[in-house]
Amino acid sequence: MAAPIIVVPFMKPAGMALFPFILIHDEKLKADKTLIRHENIHLQQQIELLVIPFYLLYVINYLVNLLQYKNHQQAYIQIIFEREAYQHENDVDYLTNRKLWGWIKYLKIKQ
Repeated sequence: MAAPIIVVPFMKPAGMALFPFILIHDEKLKADKTLIRHENIHLQQQIELLVIPFYLLYVINYLVNLLQYKNHQQAYIQIIFEREAYQHENDVDYLTNRKLWGWIKYLKIKQ
């Protein structure tokens, strides 16, 4: 089942998964298969963690990363959920073949 996509023009990021929706900044982004796949990976992560715990872990991971890297962009890119989504956003078969709790392997210490 495809997630409903909602255009939110005032939103700063290009896209965001907010279960059960995908929010995008611009109507044209509906055609961006990579972005939509990235956000669908996040929706799968949210389902696995029963939604609210996903958001809590996401924010905690970001804050820990921010303390470590002292840089917003680096802290964001190192969030375990983002690492999985960015690594597989170009793989058209990833969500079909993805193992349950696929983000767990990104808990490993990063250099």
